[in-house]
Amino acid sequence: MNCRGKLIIIGGAVDKGSFTEINFDKDVAKNLNFFEKGILKRIIDESKHKEKSRIEIIPTASSIPKEVGAEYVKALQYLGAENTDVLYIERREQANDDEFLARLNAADVVMFTGGDQLRLTSILGGTKFHDMLMDKYKNEDFVYAGTSAGAAAASNNMIYQGSSSEALLKGEVKITSGLSFIDNVIIDTHFVKRGRIGRLFQAVVSNPKLLGIGLGEDTGLLITNNNDMEAIGSGLVILVDGREVKDTNLTEVALGQPISINHLVTHVMSMHDTFDLSTYKMKIHSSQYV
Repeated sequence: MNCRGKLIIIGGAVDKGSFTEINFDKDVAKNLNFFEKGILKRIIDESKHKEKSRIEIIPTASSIPKEVGAEYVKALQYLGAENTDVLYIERREQANDDEFLARLNAADVVMFTGGDQLRLTSILGGTKFHDMLMDKYKNEDFVYAGTSAGAAAASNNMIYQGSSSEALLKGEVKITSGLSFIDNVIIDTHFVKRGRIGRLFQAVVSNPKLLGIGLGEDTGLLITNNNDMEAIGSGLVILVDGREVKDTNLTEVALGQPISINHLVTHVMSMHDTFDLSTYKMKIHSSQYV
């Protein structure tokens, strides 16, 4: 799929600090770990009009949308993006409302917050808002940014449930359809902190055509041309390539039993490393062999 737009998917922001803290301005250096590494600034820089871009924060996935939306507005304004607001979509009928569609039409960037990705897809999927999002991503200089749930929902296939500790037991990982901005990948978030490697292994071995993408906290991927991925932020991106799997017991064991996998290929990306989805080739930015 040829796309003019850009995806910026982020693994979560547990280290960003709370913008509702009384001493936010005094302690801003301590509270901006997530942002000073360049992720939010990169979103602004990649947008059509930079600091003047119209940015809509969409906290649909969150159980505390008012608090989350306010934090992101303050963070973006601190970085110079003054044309920022929060679009509260809490019911499906709102996602078909002309007022909400007009705001989306005027946006250069949408930023989907964390929360429950199943809530996000069940509210937006198949609505006029979803259709317009897809059209803007395909045909305009537009940025879809998502953190945590907003990142997990960006792909065609979406993990929505599964414990970390029991993720390599058959049936522990639940997968459904996402918002379908990018195909042939499956995304998991808070990846390193919450030990979700086994969860992604099971998702990939069940369909080895999918490239598993595990995003750590304070870490993301900038995806351009729906193909070229660049690691951004301070942590790690784990890629799981199942195309060369030689053997597994997946179909032979009962539900709840451990899964064996032979020859699952992984890659580890850090800041500025790149990966080509068409060739599956990774380039390490600061390679010791250059």
